[in-house]
Amino acid sequence: MPEPSNIQRREDLERRNHELSVINAIARELNRSVNLGEALEFTLSQVAELLGLRTGWIWLVDDPSSDYYLAAAQNLPPALADDPRRMDGSGYCYCLDTYKKGDLGGAANINVLTCSRLKGLVDGTGGLRYHASIPLYAQDKKLGVMNLASPGWRSLSPEDLQLLYTVGDLLSIAVERARLFARSARLGAVEERNRLAREIHDTLAQGLTATTLQLESADALLDAGSSPEKSREPLLRALSLTQSNLEEARRSVLDLRAAPLEGRSLSRALRVLVERWEAETGIAARYRAINGGRPLPPRVEVALYRICQEALNNVARHAEAGRADVRLVATPGRVRLAVEDDGRGFDASSMPEDRHGLVGMNERAKMLGGSLAIQSSPGTGTRIEATVPLEEV
Repeated sequence: MPEPSNIQRREDLERRNHELSVINAIARELNRSVNLGEALEFTLSQVAELLGLRTGWIWLVDDPSSDYYLAAAQNLPPALADDPRRMDGSGYCYCLDTYKKGDLGGAANINVLTCSRLKGLVDGTGGLRYHASIPLYAQDKKLGVMNLASPGWRSLSPEDLQLLYTVGDLLSIAVERARLFARSARLGAVEERNRLAREIHDTLAQGLTATTLQLESADALLDAGSSPEKSREPLLRALSLTQSNLEEARRSVLDLRAAPLEGRSLSRALRVLVERWEAETGIAARYRAINGGRPLPPRVEVALYRICQEALNNVARHAEAGRADVRLVATPGRVRLAVEDDGRGFDASSMPEDRHGLVGMNERAKMLGGSLAIQSSPGTGTRIEATVPLEEV
């Protein structure tokens, strides 16, 4: 076998130096950022550039539910980007099924597969047909899969496999680190709620007790036939205490971070909400989710939950509907919640004066940089869709 030329050796050295610089850049970014979405997108862009590719995506496993969700994507072709159902973690996927069975066990088993999500499609694929699947593990714990797509695929050399294995290790560490950070934040929120509960007990409860004593004193004075002026003194003290307690209550409520989801993910909480609403109203209801396992910022979850609550309340009170459908669609860039009914509808161009709930829903969406769209006309039912961008929250 002939010795490699100086030119070839120099090219190999330059390529390895470039690979090392990319690995270092990925390691720095993953070590710096606690924002998991940013870290995943940066890693995707770097690895895709390193292998001369444009398209990739990352699946992660949601800790509580073990559901798979699309955590990041880069340059998806229209056939996938415009149809979120094809990128739903609960749908059929050969690489995810293989991973769940434990067949993607390490660098030696990084597979190049015909993408089942592109099967049968001709238009809108950008020519993509294959992808490499890089498994992500934290020791024996399954974290997810990174896919890098290509119209064709060259053989992966041992160096390529080792490179992808290294990236997979770095990414796995970053995922675990971000989740530990989020878990510690949640524990901090629990401690804060407990602190507020103690504070409410120590302030409001004592204030209400004092108010009660003043009212009982006034009542006793009136029963004893005392003058109105003498009875008025404890009443004024009770009024002052009540006003102070009201201010304290308002402050505590503003500080408190409400948890209407009761520790569940948004998708699971919405499913419970829809099922309960159906049982209470007798109106047929259906809930569907695409990538419902994707974790969302707490304030996004709370806002969308409240929007769904209000939308369903409006259906029950105004729509005279026989059916309602709730749909949640989460992508790496945004989340959409739609509530649709087959009721009597209304003229959406002129907001009814009694629909204060619609105003509130719109305000909730706008506070998160999102929007609320209302589609309705008399006799055709109503569709309310809230869209929230995830980059801005």
